Amino acid sequence: MSLRWGIVGCGDVTEVKSGPALQQARGSSLAAVMRRDGRKAQDYARRHGVPRWYDDADALIHDPGVDAVYVATPPSTHAQYAIAAMRAGKPVYVEKPMALDAGECEAMLEASRATGMPLFVAYYRRALPRFLKVRELLAAGAIGTPRRVRVVLHRPLDPRYTDGAALPWRVRPEVAGGGLFVDLGSHALDLLDFLFGPIVDVSGRAASVSGAYPAEDTVAMAFAFDGGVRGEGDWCFCSDARRDEVEISGDRGLLRFATFDEVPVELEGADGTQRFDIANPQHIQLPLVETLVAELRGEGRCPSTGMSGARTTRIIDAVLEGYRRRDPPAGGQWLSRSRQPED
Repeated sequence: MSLRWGIVGCGDVTEVKSGPALQQARGSSLAAVMRRDGRKAQDYARRHGVPRWYDDADALIHDPGVDAVYVATPPSTHAQYAIAAMRAGKPVYVEKPMALDAGECEAMLEASRATGMPLFVAYYRRALPRFLKVRELLAAGAIGTPRRVRVVLHRPLDPRYTDGAALPWRVRPEVAGGGLFVDLGSHALDLLDFLFGPIVDVSGRAASVSGAYPAEDTVAMAFAFDGGVRGEGDWCFCSDARRDEVEISGDRGLLRFATFDEVPVELEGADGTQRFDIANPQHIQLPLVETLVAELRGEGRCPSTGMSGARTTRIIDAVLEGYRRRDPPAGGQWLSRSRQPED
């Protein structure tokens, strides 16, 4: 029998990345969608061949024809809808970042423990073939013992984020939990957790360099893993150019790839440079959706859980703690530091 999904919040992310994935994964189907604007929900259902649509989340959550719920709203309502769905006896797949902050993540984990309902988070890089190749190369000792990690993500200031009267939700902290570091940087942090295990020590400096919106637009960060690998990250969303680089150096080589850009994975070693050109799937969440559907059907395990998603949010909270605590003066920056507890 097919696992029947309902989507709460059928916005842009569900059009190509995830909605079709729920329809195409083996043993999975999309039974209902919800959006507060009923006309948009109806239009989505018509275009994607979904049997039912709602303009009320509670109605979808309690639909007896929905077995599991995908929460694809902005982060400010992730906890609310995820907890409601789990209390209704339904497993939950929630968009990233998992919630506004670690406190909300813990409330979601508690609901999962109390109800016995599984909780998954859409950090889909954990299942993409290109990053599985990176993990495979690391496990095979292709660069020897990993020593250092360097992450760089730069974007020029997007004109959409310069209109203070109509800011997109991704740079409104009360809706997103922060700015583009939270929205985009979280992918790299979660991927590093997947490759090396939990980050156990972190320090960071956040600032609003452009002053274009309330959230941080620049973050510098240092971190360490329990196994001794150390790293630094540099995120800037008011830069001169687009840059997307991850480098992992070991005692016998170097791995280079990008978090977002679809460029080859490069391995530099004693025998020269090898390139692995691995394309992303059209529906980029499909590989992860396939793993969580398999787990819910008792046929496998999903690598992106509420526990791992909460770890990423705790790191974000540690880095942004000072910036969130008070309104930064022009050019103001504060240092945050936290030792990450084990789950």
